[in-house]
Amino acid sequence: MSEIIAIANQKGGVGKTTTAVNLAASLAVAEKRVLLIDIDPQANATTGMGFSRNDYEFNIYHVLIDRKKLSQIILKTSLPTLHIAPSNIGLVGVEKEFYDNKTKGRELVLKTKIEEIKDQYDFIIIDSPPALGSITVNALSAAHSIIIPIQCEFFALEGLAQLLNTVKLIKRTINPKLEIKGFLPTMFSTQNNLSKQVFADLKQHFKNKLFTANEDEYVVIPRNVKLAESPSFGKPIILYDIKSPGSVAYQNLAQSILAS
Repeated sequence: MSEIIAIANQKGGVGKTTTAVNLAASLAVAEKRVLLIDIDPQANATTGMGFSRNDYEFNIYHVLIDRKKLSQIILKTSLPTLHIAPSNIGLVGVEKEFYDNKTKGRELVLKTKIEEIKDQYDFIIIDSPPALGSITVNALSAAHSIIIPIQCEFFALEGLAQLLNTVKLIKRTINPKLEIKGFLPTMFSTQNNLSKQVFADLKQHFKNKLFTANEDEYVVIPRNVKLAESPSFGKPIILYDIKSPGSVAYQNLAQSILAS
């Protein structure tokens, strides 16, 4: 049975898409069958995997409005065991579509669509938008767990209470199986005292929800030039520079998840 993991945080620029793309790729390199679902209208996960708008006709929007099955939009990537369900800016219209058509069970549309294909994959990774609207609610309703990337910078923990309340509400009302898989510190700099302080705060509040590479080392995603460059080449970091610190960090994250 596949494990469905949503990557979510309503703050933008915290490394959600970077995490979704590179975790999916690292799991695929570990010979797991992985589907990356891009439900962010910015479609950065789609372009980060090397696809442009002209490469596909249909996307996750057409699935959510019931025009296509999920299996009909899935694209193969340069990694044999990694597939992607692409997104498009048109996805911004899905909320209006849900409400105009009074879509029943609109919080569970994505969950229903995933049902038909979930047995074909070991992991399904969902990249959600930086908002707590109905698209993110769909992601959380479909997922078994959530990974919350947290940027190691000022205001990092601001808004976290709102996200945790949303998770709690969805767990209570729609998806009782939803768990927080872990918090993932991103954009960490060893030269930056603020980075160290934010990480110290995370350890203080959420120590048992941080990922570990081994018994005494936490998984932390560093600020890394190669990691920042790789999306512009349409490649996950593991295909762009496998030995870079960013690549090693995401491989450690994948191993931590596989070991749990």
